[in-house]
Amino acid sequence: MDINEWEGWYKEILETLGFSREGDEKTADLLDKILDEKGCLTIDEFYDEIMEKKDTSKFIVFGAGPSVKKHISYVKENYDLNDYLLVSADGATTAMLEEDLVPDIVATDLDGKMSDLLTANSLGSYFVIHAHGDNKELIDTWTTSFDKILGTTQSVPVGNLYNFGGFTDGDRAMFFTLALGCEEMLLAGMDFGTTVTKYSRPNIDGETGPADEIKTKKLIFAERLLNWIRENTDVEVINLVDVVK
Repeated sequence: MDINEWEGWYKEILETLGFSREGDEKTADLLDKILDEKGCLTIDEFYDEIMEKKDTSKFIVFGAGPSVKKHISYVKENYDLNDYLLVSADGATTAMLEEDLVPDIVATDLDGKMSDLLTANSLGSYFVIHAHGDNKELIDTWTTSFDKILGTTQSVPVGNLYNFGGFTDGDRAMFFTLALGCEEMLLAGMDFGTTVTKYSRPNIDGETGPADEIKTKKLIFAERLLNWIRENTDVEVINLVDVVK
């Protein structure tokens, strides 16, 4: 999705959710400044390094939906994971580490379980760190704690930051695989329903809970953006929600 087409989506997202473009841009400027001082990867460098780990155009994207644990077990039993680049959407990192899986790539706005995000990074995960209006403090506090990072924004890209399309951690992860040449995308833990898990909302009581109004709207956008990928690219997309019953 080019930046001009994304702008139409972005305007709709801002209007629907009542978010601030100015807030997004301020956090993006902060992340850009931090990365300028710390150092970061370009998309070409990211591609070269990640393909040294696994030279493949096949990806498994793990979301933090209610099916994530069941789907992790399924892919471990039914797929050779050495043939796939494993991409986690923020909190799904915790679910993967619990099952002895280390993601190759983590797409995060840094509101997952921080100890697990740092553990994944120390174990070799590359990080795509995202700036938006609500995570300025997290960006300021934690970005410098990570290595092997690339920065993204949902507004107009500035400096070191990219915008590949996508809004939630999950659909941003999907769009990032496209930037890396994805031809086959397997989705695990991508339920797009009205239930959230402790992996996406660490402060909830219990394993799952009802999604609030904002989260529900975000998941609707995420599913619509997945449908855009299906309708506008040649990528083979398989959502395990439709396969594993």
